[in-house]
This record gives sequence, structure tokens and C-alpha cells, in this order.
Amino acid sequence: MSFGPPPPGYGPPIPPAWTAPTAVEHALYEAKLRGDWLAYYDTLARTRLYFEVHRNLTDAKPDGVHPRFYGNSFTNTSWWELFTDGMLPSPEPEPVYSRGTLDWIARSWKPTDPPSIVINPGSPCEAVLPFGPPNSTEWSRVAAGVGTIPISMQLRGLRVGGPLHGPVAHGLACGALLCVSNGSLWNAMAWHGSGYPEERGRLREWWGITTREKWQSALRPLLACESHSSVWDFVLGLRRTIARDFGGHVDIGYWRQSAANVLRARADGSTVLTPDGVTRTDPRPEPETEAQIDGVQRLIGRIGRYEARMRADGVLGEGRYVRSVDAWDLGRASKMARWGLGARFGTLKEAESTVVQAGRNATLSYRSWQEFSAGYILGRCLHFDEEEFGDWYEDMVSAHRILTSDAGSPWLNIPFQ
Repeated sequence: MSFGPPPPGYGPPIPPAWTAPTAVEHALYEAKLRGDWLAYYDTLARTRLYFEVHRNLTDAKPDGVHPRFYGNSFTNTSWWELFTDGMLPSPEPEPVYSRGTLDWIARSWKPTDPPSIVINPGSPCEAVLPFGPPNSTEWSRVAAGVGTIPISMQLRGLRVGGPLHGPVAHGLACGALLCVSNGSLWNAMAWHGSGYPEERGRLREWWGITTREKWQSALRPLLACESHSSVWDFVLGLRRTIARDFGGHVDIGYWRQSAANVLRARADGSTVLTPDGVTRTDPRPEPETEAQIDGVQRLIGRIGRYEARMRADGVLGEGRYVRSVDAWDLGRASKMARWGLGARFGTLKEAESTVVQAGRNATLSYRSWQEFSAGYILGRCLHFDEEEFGDWYEDMVSAHRILTSDAGSPWLNIPFQ
């Protein structure tokens, strides 16, 4: 337990025009002004709450929960501080935070815990609540009634404390599909995400990242658009060349045959320029070449079917096709910068620089948010979906529709170029 100043009361005098960071804090503020505590508890129960954890204990035992409580030795009082995501401070090496639902907090009570919890201490939407056994308080009964909270598939952003325009906002918007899908704040540059232990777990499980150096090594190929299959680039680049040379639509049969012709020509051996001078490559065995052609032609068929589905779902316009899948890397670079910050593998300055670079690189590959979105979705599906048109596809289409229709969407308010 840490000892410091006495626990807050119900916050400082409410300023006449306080702008809440997000809709959550605004709803808490309005409910508190009305004295509608059931509405206050209901709002809390439908969001994620963050709390400080001991970093050294969390690093040593990442599967455990190690909350830090506060107390005042002079008044012999103690309390547990909980924050909504709009009220979190900018990430520093310490403190670090984990998160849970209000119902989880109620059910986690132990007799040794503090007798009170403080919501968003020091803010106009602050409240001090009694903490006791599950279902012993009004707020815990409300939380139990709410149960599971589906906060995914919604556009959420900071009204204050996060960029809404400019290069940083543009780079952040490159990761907006995943932010909408996860219900996270699209313009939170000061990223806490799912909480420190959860962000570290995400990077360890999905990327094998456990150190700062590994995080940096993952960022470089993402920014260079080299973290996806070069075969995808080959077939999409070939189609761009055909479309440019012949004026538009590319028949899929002609595309397949052209790919086969190129691969067979390469298999015959060619002259290439290397650092050592002009070098002649050796011919490839015919069975190897034919297997490669078969794989490439199957890939072309997959791309064609995904694009047909995306046209039917409004992701691609009629007659349009995906120019490249660079967006798959750049969208992940925008998020990787923030994931690394949340995991404390990098600094806010480093993350911001990466986000800006991701946005700049996106403008070199695409002409609009619509094109960027189609490239990201195709790359994600080629990587994960196996042509099942399941959640890997459907979730992104739903997020795309929100980002191209919601009046508050960054894609409608930030010029792509």
C-alpha cells in the first residue's frame, strides 16, 4: 500500500464548461450532476476500468493481478483508485495500469482490501464508493446485472487529449479499422490499450516480442511494407502494370496467364545486376516452376473472389480493384507503435514518430481512405481468413462501414492526401 494525500471527496468545484475527454466521462459527469447514481453505476458497468499495478510484481508474475492501493497513515484511511480510459495519464515507465470491468472488481473483493474505491480521482466526474463483499453495495448489484459488456465494433475517440487533425491524427487513423473493431480510442496517442500486462501479453503471443529490441525489429519491416508475402506484391504489381499498359480492366484469365508467362521466363534464367556486377541466374527445374505457377494462379483466384465480395459489400467500388496490400503493414505499424508504448518498450516520442511515418507512407501507396481500407482488409484476409469470409473478414467490413459513414469518423474529417 502506498501512503499519500487523503482520499478525494467528490472532486473540485465543477467548472462551468468542462469538456469530458470521451462520451463515458461525459455520461458520468451528467449523471453526477443530476444525482442519478443508478445511471452513474450503469455507465461504469458498461466500460473498462483501469487501475495501477505494481510493475515489478507484474513483470515477475504476469498471470497475476497486483493492484496498488493508496492510504493515509494519519487518518488511517485507504482506497483503490479506478480510471476510465479518457482519464489516464500519459504513459511513463511507471505507473503502469491493468484493467477490468466493474463487475470483476466487485467480485474480486477480499477482506484485506480498502473500504472504498475512488472513480477518476480529482476530476469533475469523480465519485467515492464503498467497497465490500459482492452484492453488498448498490453499484455492485448494478454491475452484476449488466454482466458481459460488448464494447467492440464502435467508433470511440478523445474529444480532448488526442489529435483530431494533422500528421499525427492521420497516422493514427491508419489504425482505425482495428480500433473500431476493438472499441478502443482511435486517436489516443498516449496509449494504454488493454493495460500494461495485457499489451505485453499481446505482443508476446502474436508477435514473439518480449524486448524493446524485438519491438523495434518488428516496426522496421512494417513501415517498409515488407512484413507481408512478396508473392502478393508480385501478382498485384503485375495487374497494375497490365492495367496501366492496356487501359483499365484486367481479365482474370489474362492475369493468370501473364503471371505464368513471367514466371516461366524467369525460370529460364536471366541476367541481373548485383553488387558484384552482371550475373546470370541458373534456370529452375520445370516441376518447381510449374508448382510455383499453380500457387500463384490459385492466389490470383483468391484475390479475385475477395474483391468480388468486397464490391458486393461496398468496400470496393464497381470495377475497382486493390492496388496493393501495403495498408496491411502500415495499419499494423500504426498500431504496433502504440502497442509498444503500452507495453513500455518505447517512448511516446518514438511511438508518435512511427505513427506519423506510417501515415506518410500510406499516401505514397494509396489515394483515398477507401483504397487504403480495401488494401488493409485484403491483406488481413490473405494472412488469416483462408477464404472462409469469417470474422477476420466480417469484422473489418463492419468497421469499414462505420468509418465511412459515422459523422465523427477520422476518415470523413481528415483528408487522406
